[in-house]
Amino acid sequence: MPFQVGEVVEGTVLNITDFGAFIQLPEGKTGLVHISEVANTYVKDIKDFLKEQDKVKVKVLSMDKGGRISLSIKKALPNQVPQERNKRDYERQDNRNYNNISFEERMSKFLKDSDERQQQLKKNFDSKRKGSSYKKNTNF
Repeated sequence: MPFQVGEVVEGTVLNITDFGAFIQLPEGKTGLVHISEVANTYVKDIKDFLKEQDKVKVKVLSMDKGGRISLSIKKALPNQVPQERNKRDYERQDNRNYNNISFEERMSKFLKDSDERQQQLKKNFDSKRKGSSYKKNTNF
């Protein structure tokens, strides 16, 4: 094999699934980067971090006798977070802006966001209650 467990190699993203990404490795081998091994932050949607045909550096975590290869992007670049897509960039900018505001402004934003979430929950709850009406069974 052209690589060993613990080695960092470059590969190409072949396919993205809900649980991870399949990476084309040297000599035609394919390995899987589990969603938990994509970034140092929580990954809800892997497509925010990777797209097909991206070139990525991966660390080989394990290779079993069945030929399955387990990979990690976050361990291949221990001091860096892989480049992320637009959604993450906006969240980072929001965090930077959030740190530059006063306590009162933070509290105001928190209360507004909280109120919006409560209204959305109430709306969802009310719509579910209306959709499933309870009917008594009068045929004994």
